[in-house]
Amino acid sequence: MNATPAFRVEPVAFHDALADLRAVRDEVFVREQNVPVEIERDALDPLSRHVIARDADGRAIGTGRLTPDQRIGRMAVLAGWRNRGVGEALLKALLEQARELAWPEVTLHAQVPAIPFYARQGFLPYGPRFSEAGLAHQSMRLMLGAVNPVDGRAAGLAAALGVAKGARRQMLVYTRDLDPGLLDQPEAVAALRRFALGGGEVRVLLHDPASPQRAIAPLLGLGQRLTSAFQFRAIEEPVDRDYASAYVANDTSGWYFRPLGHRFDGETRLDDGARARQLRAHFEPVWERARPCTEFRALGL
Repeated sequence: MNATPAFRVEPVAFHDALADLRAVRDEVFVREQNVPVEIERDALDPLSRHVIARDADGRAIGTGRLTPDQRIGRMAVLAGWRNRGVGEALLKALLEQARELAWPEVTLHAQVPAIPFYARQGFLPYGPRFSEAGLAHQSMRLMLGAVNPVDGRAAGLAAALGVAKGARRQMLVYTRDLDPGLLDQPEAVAALRRFALGGGEVRVLLHDPASPQRAIAPLLGLGQRLTSAFQFRAIEEPVDRDYASAYVANDTSGWYFRPLGHRFDGETRLDDGARARQLRAHFEPVWERARPCTEFRALGL
């Protein structure tokens, strides 16, 4: 297996790194995405905080900035370096600066294909999609050091992706019926598949196992193919069935909680170990009382 190529991310002064910043951004935005150069270069650049990623030889391979209005932007990674962790490292460096500035939140305009990337880092979509420089975008927000409110299905999906990304060895899912519109979405199924293939375990507690069985929910098919990673149990004790909420929690510090399990609205946070432990403490005794969903193993999907 080839080692991951080395790179580093560092803060830079705009005027000192102007040539490198423009080299990356012109390649990605102007030449690759056909953004007019007069739009790509704006008056906010000299006022913003910038970070740059460099390869082992010092060549610029990625950029990002924080604008005075507390927005992340100009996230760009050269094509040959994508899917190698550069974008995530740039984003983390910008968020670190935002925390040092004691900003309560940061926002960004994500190109639509990049929404799952930002969701995995805790950003949630809000408002309608819009066009910017001829490309479809979505506004996204992250509250720093605080609970993030989840409003609607799109934000709920983003929250679930963030929890899955932060899991190490285990994810817990407490759900009424495998949450149609959420856990059956391709992005959610792909995230759980990546986690499972990486050696993770997913435990799922259900109030109503018959509904996803009738719907042939994609998560059931995934569980059949990865039997060592997925376990499903049905909640039958009356005291447990009275619990109206739903949640996902990982084994680090991420969680997404919905007071009413039939709605997507709720709260999430990826850096709150105390609340994640509280949800795991609720899950474990219910899990022990629940029955294994043996009927799922005979679906023949």
